[in-house]
This record gives sequence, structure tokens and C-alpha cells, in this order.
Amino acid sequence: MQSLKELYRIGKGPSSSHTIGPQHACELFLKENPTAERFQVVLYGSLAKTGEGHGTEEVIRNVLGRVEVENNLAETQLKHPNTMDFYAYENGRKTAFLRVYSVGGGAIEIEGRGNIVRDDVYPLESFAEIKAYLEKAGKRLPDYAFELEGEELKDYLASVWKAMKEAIAQGVTATGVLPGGLGVERKAHVLYAGTGEEEDSETRQHRLVCAYAFSVSEQNASGGTIVTAPTCGACGVLPAVLKYLQERKNYTDEEIVRALAAAGLVGNLIKTNASISGAECGCQAEIGSACSMAAAAIAELYQMSLDQQEYAAEVAMEHHLGLTCDPIAGLVQIPCIERNAVAAMRALNAAEIAKFLFGSRKISFDLVVQTMYETGKDLSGLYRETSEGGLAKLYKK
Repeated sequence: MQSLKELYRIGKGPSSSHTIGPQHACELFLKENPTAERFQVVLYGSLAKTGEGHGTEEVIRNVLGRVEVENNLAETQLKHPNTMDFYAYENGRKTAFLRVYSVGGGAIEIEGRGNIVRDDVYPLESFAEIKAYLEKAGKRLPDYAFELEGEELKDYLASVWKAMKEAIAQGVTATGVLPGGLGVERKAHVLYAGTGEEEDSETRQHRLVCAYAFSVSEQNASGGTIVTAPTCGACGVLPAVLKYLQERKNYTDEEIVRALAAAGLVGNLIKTNASISGAECGCQAEIGSACSMAAAAIAELYQMSLDQQEYAAEVAMEHHLGLTCDPIAGLVQIPCIERNAVAAMRALNAAEIAKFLFGSRKISFDLVVQTMYETGKDLSGLYRETSEGGLAKLYKK
């Protein structure tokens, strides 16, 4: 598996696969073709169908400048639904070509080259293998991450946590209408302001979690700086539960960093053995993965056993199986923002269930990840970030 730095990316929204990934691809192609007079980019699949709402064309034009962008909706036999073709021209001749896949979380693959990432650093690629190793060594999930990535990973995750908190701080005070034409008003500030009016402490805590999830998701939808966790569309879940628990139980930033490492390993396992791309496997791969990561992070903060931690992550994913990706108008707003808040609450519930019932479980985390991937592949293309089915089809202004 790759470094956790490849999973947690600090960048601008609204979509890791539709903006961050294409931006990296454009920067790479520009670097390889610095003397090109003009460029052409052809978008396929989900990028062609929802790229406008996600800001794909804007990113391409900002990076490449002299570029013609074409949406090809005719070609459907694609290796990955987020496919891009890049052409460079000099003196009227085509001088370079590159086919790129935006595989989720901001990561890209180049046809013929593979992943454009750092070398793999984790030799074990299943939860069962990692758990067996850690139980024998008497260690926890974060120990495995720091053992293989060194102390510099702690510094990187500290910067990730700082960016997450900044997104929350900005989001809970921002007002106005989100861009894109749907007329969706920011709600995080309303949720946050109302926490002081709640007499019931439990209701107040629930409202806080939702306010934090809304704040980060709204920052993402407006093109603000967020952290992929594991994607832009699901970026509000993990920060919301970590911020809430730090305030409620006074966890230190060092303890939060360890929780981020545990969550990152869970996200990495999903990314390696299944997918974190909504275009490939539906929203279960984004929100489901984020909920699973958050549940593992909570279990780490609670110092639950590895069995309980696995159960928490498994429960969180299992109850997102089959979740479709049907963003209205191709925007990461409806139903995406609310889903972040719901998943944050579900992560807290999954951790509590794991605390009470872990000894009775029958389904492993590895099995539920495999199930998610197969379920995602079975989903109709209408429900995999194409905005052709579900809410996106039935919603009328």
C-alpha cells in the first residue's frame, strides 16, 4: 500500500477525482511539454457528464491556458469512468499524447505507466494480516503507520489536522449561497449558532457534529481548502467526529494524529482492495469509506481493542453498501453535504455498537470491503456519479 500522504491530500474542492486529479494530470502534461503551443483535452465517462458541475473544465483551462476541452459521451468502453486524453501541438502537429485515469482521492494513473505516486511503503494489504502482525507485536494501528513511514508522518498528519480545523473554523462562520446555480444556502453557521440554544446536552452534541460536517462540506462545495478523507465529496465526516471528540473529551493533538493514522490505514485498505471513487463504485466508496475511517479513528481514541476497531470500521461500511452517487446538476451539494453529517453520526454509532457487541460479529472488515467493490461494480452506471439517475434525474427546480 502507498503512503498515507497519498490518501490525505490538502487541496481545493469540490471534487478530488474531478478537480484535484485532473489538475495533477494537467500539471504533469504541461511539465512534459513545456514548448507546446496549444493543448487539447478530451474527457470521457463521469468527467464528461458531470465535469462542468465539478469544475473540471475550469481547472484544465487554469493550468494549461491555450486548451480546447471536449466532452466525449459516445465512447463507453473505458478502463475507468474518469478517463482523460491529453494532446500537445507544435507547428500545427500533434507532438504528444497521454491517457490519464483519475482514480479517486486526487490520485491519477497514466496509461502504460501506472500510478503516479510514491513507492508502496506498506507490505501488508489486508486488515487480517495487519491485525495478526500487531497482536503478535503488542502494538496498535498507528504504531504500524509510524513504524513504516517514520516520524515525518506525524508532522504531515499534524498539518492535515490543522487544515481540517481551519476548514471547520471558516465553514461555521461563512454565509451565503453556494456556487453552481442550485441556490443551496450554507447551513453550517445556522447549525453551529443553534448549539447554544439547545437545552438538552445530547441534542446539542449531535447538532455540533452536524455543524462541523456541514462546515467542511460547504467549504469543499465552494472551492475552499479541505483535506481528502478519503475524497473531497466525503471530506466532512472525519474532521467532524475528531473535532467533536477533542472538544468533548479533551484529546490532545498528538492523540488526534494517532487517530488520523488509524483512519488512514483503514482508508488505504479500501483504496487498495476496492475503490474510493464515486464514479467507479457509487457513494458507498466515498461516504461509506469516510464513515469507516471515522469509526476506526473513534475506536483508536477510545483505546478499543483491534477486534473492536475492526468491527467499528466494518459496521460503518456495511450499512452504506449500495449507496448510490446521484449528485444533482453534477454538484457536490445535494445529497452530498447532508450525507457527510449523517455519516459522521453513523460513525459514532458504529463505534458504540463495536464496544458492546464485537464478540458476536460474523463479517470481517476485509470481507465487507470486497463486498463493497463488487456491489459498486454491479451498480447501474446511472448511479455512479453521472447525474443520470436518482435525485439528479427526478429533481426539478
